[in-house]
Amino acid sequence: MKENKNLRYTGERAEFKASNTSYVGCLFEDGESPLKESTNITVEQCDFKWKYPIWYSENIEVNNTHLFFTARSGIWYTKDIRMLNCVIDAPKTFRYAENVLLEHSELNHADETFWNCKNIKLSDVKAKGDYLGFHSEDIEVDRLYLDGNYAFDSAKNITIRNSILNTKDAFWNVENVTVINSRINGEYLGWNSKDITFINCEIISHQGLCYMENVKLVNCKLIDTDLCFEFCSNIDADIVTSIDSVKNPYSGRIHAYEIKELIMDEKYIDPSKTEIVVDHHE
Repeated sequence: MKENKNLRYTGERAEFKASNTSYVGCLFEDGESPLKESTNITVEQCDFKWKYPIWYSENIEVNNTHLFFTARSGIWYTKDIRMLNCVIDAPKTFRYAENVLLEHSELNHADETFWNCKNIKLSDVKAKGDYLGFHSEDIEVDRLYLDGNYAFDSAKNITIRNSILNTKDAFWNVENVTVINSRINGEYLGWNSKDITFINCEIISHQGLCYMENVKLVNCKLIDTDLCFEFCSNIDADIVTSIDSVKNPYSGRIHAYEIKELIMDEKYIDPSKTEIVVDHHE
């Protein structure tokens, strides 16, 4: 493999169609699309300062590298990319990408990142920005700290573990989602979702968990959560705390330590289709 070390690149498509090449300590300064159409390359301790750095590329490894804010829309239409110990300050970084591994990294402006992607693995990632993970699928997450709204809208086939998600309107329109040992803080959680499961989670959500089909909660805490389960069908919920209020569930079973307010309006639902169990035992 050819090695390019401590070089400075400028101009559009500076290393267009690079192949079987490593870049160590290089600066990709002005000039868009420096590594467009690249294959079988490694990038180590490099800086990218301009937009579209890695497009239409395949089999890419990036380590200890910084994408500046101006390196926006950085990785699109790329397959088989692994990024470790990276700092990504640019928005809209991943679009239409497949087989993405991101570990021990920061996404400091993660707005509109991971859109329309397939087969994503995130481990020990900090992200800040809105609309992370829109319309993506086959996502595995472990130790994600997210601060940004509207996460994972219209995504499917997601497993999230050991994470903290501060995100309003998360998991809207999703399908086949499992969240384990995590904390979710955000209003209007999970609307219009299907086949979603929370296990050993702490949830804080005003008017969350509504308009859902096949929603399951196992050993979960609902803190400051009110007006939940409105128009949800096939609920299977075991809650180990009090719930501030439950409103008009369509069907299923809700087991909680306490329900402070239960709203069952027969004009809109059939109360007999939902089993309510309150036993005051955590």
